[in-house]
Amino acid sequence: MRSSDAELLIIPGLGGSGPDHWQTRWEQKLSTAHRVEQRDWEKPRRDEWVRAVASAIEGAPRPVVLIAHSLGVIAAVHVARETAPWIKGAFLVAPPSEERLASVAEIDPAFRPFPRGKLRFSSVLVASRDDTYSDFAQSEALARDWGAKLIDAGAAGHINADSGHGPWPEGLLQFAAFMRRI
Repeated sequence: MRSSDAELLIIPGLGGSGPDHWQTRWEQKLSTAHRVEQRDWEKPRRDEWVRAVASAIEGAPRPVVLIAHSLGVIAAVHVARETAPWIKGAFLVAPPSEERLASVAEIDPAFRPFPRGKLRFSSVLVASRDDTYSDFAQSEALARDWGAKLIDAGAAGHINADSGHGPWPEGLLQFAAFMRRI
């Protein structure tokens, strides 16, 4: 599938992926990419975030590919069961662990537990070996549970602007390869 044939939904995590984040850069670069906006990026509420993602999926004019980061991955997976017919694929980057999520007071505890069933569409999970929000073994377990292909990003931190992944060209290459497979 070509990216121009899909609605690419950018689903940021806590804070909304600022101007230097790879998601923002991809949104500007990819013509069919659109950010799923949330009412409150700093105090996420599960039901609000899931509704916003579901609404974007259901209103898309083309088949949907999700591009989610961190807490955005968890929101996307929560919504996936109800909206799977519209979703062609998901590129999931640096999901946090349930334990780490529990330690962030601003995040609604209703995000946990994470859905664990196999996703009904093609997916990739990109994980770092030194992510402060999840250890690699936890990311491996999520990929296995969701039926996602695991991509080992090496020592890449949380794969965000703070860890030096502004444009993240390696990620864009991985995304292009993923798009060719779906």
